[in-house]
Order: sequence, then C-alpha cells, then structure tokens
Amino acid sequence: MPFTFSDSHIETYHTLGYTVFRQILPPSLINDLRRVCDKAVEIAREKSGSQVQRLQPVAKYDLDQQPFIDYADLPELVDAIARVLTPRHRHGDRETFGVLLEPKEHPWCTHWHRDWRDNISGLPIARWEDRLTDINLFNQINCALYEDHCTWIVPGSHLRRDLPREAELFPERPIPGPDLEGKSNPEREQLCLAYCESMPGAVQLHLNTGDFALYQNTFWHIGNYVPYSKRATIHDGAMTPEFQAWIPETLEISRKRREKGLLWENPNG
Repeated sequence: MPFTFSDSHIETYHTLGYTVFRQILPPSLINDLRRVCDKAVEIAREKSGSQVQRLQPVAKYDLDQQPFIDYADLPELVDAIARVLTPRHRHGDRETFGVLLEPKEHPWCTHWHRDWRDNISGLPIARWEDRLTDINLFNQINCALYEDHCTWIVPGSHLRRDLPREAELFPERPIPGPDLEGKSNPEREQLCLAYCESMPGAVQLHLNTGDFALYQNTFWHIGNYVPYSKRATIHDGAMTPEFQAWIPETLEISRKRREKGLLWENPNG
C-alpha cells in the first residue's frame, strides 16, 4: 500500500519519540539503493573487518552516489519530515549519513544508551538536559532496505530524565553491555536478547522494506545484531542549522573536560 501521511505521524513522534513512514520508498529506489549497498558491505568489511556495523559517511567511498541523491530528494520524504518537524529540517547529507550492516560472523549488541549523554565522555549533563525537548536537535533516521528488527527503544523516554528503575539498572557510566567473551553464537544471541529485554518498557522496533523511522535519539535505545539477517539500513539525521552548530560546540566542550580528567557525569547523581 502506498504511503499516506496522517496526523498520527505527528502525534506519535511527539508523544512516543518516534514515527514510521511505512513503505515510503518506491520499489525502483529500493532496488537502486540495495545495489549500491551491496558494494558498501564489501568496502566496510575490507576496511574494518567482518564484524563492522556501518559504513559512514557514504560520500567518502567509491560508491554510486545517485541512489543516495534520489533518496535525499524524494518528495514524499521531504514533505513528511517537514510536516512532523519543520520545513527547515533536511535529511540526506551524504557527508554525514551512513549505512548500517549485519555482522558477518557473530551476534552482538550495543549497550543501552541515550545518545550524547551516554556515549560522549566529558559531556556536561546539564548541556544535554537543557536541550532535551528542542525540536531542532537529536532527530535521527533509520531507513530500511530489508526487514530490520535490530533496534529496541523505550517509547516516551525522550521527554524525561531516567526513571528510578532505569537508574538502578545502569547506575554507572560508561554503561556496560553483556559479557560475550568466549561464548558460542547461540549463547551470544540469547545473552544479547536478555540484555535488550532487561530494560523496563523496552519494545522492538519492526521495520519492513522501504520503511523510514524518524526518532529522537535521546530516548533509551539499543541495537541488537545477528549475522543471519541481512541488513542495509540508511542511518541518517534530520538536520537543522542549530544542530549543526550545537554538535561541534558540544564536542569541543567535552574534549576540554576530558583533558581535565572529567570523563563521565552520573546523570542521576
């Protein structure tokens, strides 16, 4: 069924922290993007090994850029993003976005996290919390070229600080992931799944081919990957001039704090 925009896309994004534009990519574009992403997998594994998760940014590599340009210019996508966010938000910058891939050999998962706060050491928590609900910042995209069930999220957590049970689960920074050392693939898969399910309120985000998820990366989320499920998902952002300015300013502040030995703040301390 062709994509149709509705007010529910706006409502779910602002209340749950995400919305999905179902089957918004046309089949011809999916075919073109799959073709170029097959080469992206080869380049990524040659460069970074069999377990590499992504190739980013796509503009840096010897890839046919036209399918990515067509993705960025797709009128239905430009219009849908503008309706949910603002006409100032832009996706498809090939100098920044990448392609997420499946591991070749072993299952693994990231740690549970809220972007910036939990993966940028030296970040002043107040700087993150002050802009937590700013619509100009933190808008992220997963656009699936094959079925993608890798991402788990806690809907609505973008609007608040951690709940007590979340703080109790992960009291320290950096947040640890599951211990997979020396485990067989089935053991690794079960440990990763149990780790995903350990977060209160977690749900699995199911994307079908051609689905486009727009979400706030400040909510709790995680990626869980298995080698037997092919993945090529465009990992993008809906950017604004404000976010483009905030990023380098924040990274520089964090760098200076690390130089002083200020690595992690406890967000619930």
